[in-house]
Amino acid sequence: MNKTLIALLAGLALLTAPVHAEENPAVVDALSGYMDFAEYGSSLIWPEQIPKEDWKKVFIVDARDAAQFDKEHIPGAINIDWRQAVARRAELPKDRMVVMYCNSGSLSAQAVFALRLLGYENVKVLQDGIEGWKAKGGFEAHARASAPAGH
Repeated sequence: MNKTLIALLAGLALLTAPVHAEENPAVVDALSGYMDFAEYGSSLIWPEQIPKEDWKKVFIVDARDAAQFDKEHIPGAINIDWRQAVARRAELPKDRMVVMYCNSGSLSAQAVFALRLLGYENVKVLQDGIEGWKAKGGFEAHARASAPAGH
């Protein structure tokens, strides 16, 4: 069974299942099938992997709530609360990389997992979220990581 069909079945089963229902064999099979073919790290990206000039090509999504987004966000980001990622998936381009982040990467990872089940293979989690991005130098993270270590 191909990955798209598996993702579709999983998504439909999840939407029709009660929140605290017994295990649904169709959901378990669909998720297991997806996990069997998911490549390690395929949905993760670190700030130092994106050169400064390439950030302009990335569609950046801040998955935190509106108050946190208003307080600070990565320049160029749009705000889609992680709980709304599936409902607002039509706003995401499919023809370029989408990087989603939250404070640490845990909530955005849940949204990315759901989107990838739905076939959005171009969506990635910014590892360590905005806090990691800031700690590693923001848009300069790639240059800092590529620079020779000082002694």
